[in-house]
Amino acid sequence: MSGSGTPVAATGEAGRQPPARPTSLRLAGRLPLALDRPLVMGVLNVTPDSFSDGGRHSDPAVAEARALAMVAEGATIIDVGGESTRPGASPVPADEEIRRVVPVIERIRAQSTVVISVDTSEPRVIEAAVRAGASLVNDVRGLRRPGALAAAARSGAAVCVMHMRGEPRTMQDDPRYADVVSEVAAYLESRVADCRAAGIAADSIVVDPGFGFGKTLEHHLTMMARLEEFTRLGCPLLVGLSRKSMLGVLTGRPVRERLYAGVAAAAIAVSRGADIVRAHDVGPTVDAIRIGAALRRPRE
Repeated sequence: MSGSGTPVAATGEAGRQPPARPTSLRLAGRLPLALDRPLVMGVLNVTPDSFSDGGRHSDPAVAEARALAMVAEGATIIDVGGESTRPGASPVPADEEIRRVVPVIERIRAQSTVVISVDTSEPRVIEAAVRAGASLVNDVRGLRRPGALAAAARSGAAVCVMHMRGEPRTMQDDPRYADVVSEVAAYLESRVADCRAAGIAADSIVVDPGFGFGKTLEHHLTMMARLEEFTRLGCPLLVGLSRKSMLGVLTGRPVRERLYAGVAAAAIAVSRGADIVRAHDVGPTVDAIRIGAALRRPRE
């Protein structure tokens, strides 16, 4: 990962103010998405092996129905993913990923105006998904695969760059940080700079500190306690906490019984600056983030 120094934008050092965060997100092929309130991104995994719902939505018609149900529950964004990124997961060939996600994106776009995100790291999948109707690229690898950043820039889509230590197969192998917040923020700041250099507009970039990706429980709790520090990067902040292992460790609950913990975490995250919450259980999360939004400080 990138160096361990604390980024200037995240510290508010004398003489430099953190950049103002945009009030809307510029997307491919549609009007900007207002960020005047926190939003829910509904998770739609179209893989056979996702950690919590693998195989349930592999049929495009079933996936379409699930997407429309999440829209009815209040999802503003539907995040379609064709590769599992659970700990220990193996890569999926780009052709297979395209086969999984493109028909689903096309079906959702034909039925709804909801913002569609594609959860991918592959340049060819980025291009195919945006052609099919996706407006946002959500990449757990931070657009680090060869060609991914250029493909995203050419597409005109908004991007979400996430921090992950290593790869899914190795990310939980003894992760260590001197200061997890400073190191993750430094990495995200460097990826934002790379996105800008590639031609992606400042108001088209979202950052995600990567809960569940190469961190221990202690790291997760530290990031949650200091979540507002990530807002100083000047980008909308996305968090994905739904059904994560950290909730299981804290509650002793299996994956399918982490709803209450997930909505509590979502409310806390929004109260500390999160703009977008990625969730499996959309309806309860919509209610939870309304509580969190009532407690948050005015957007800077």
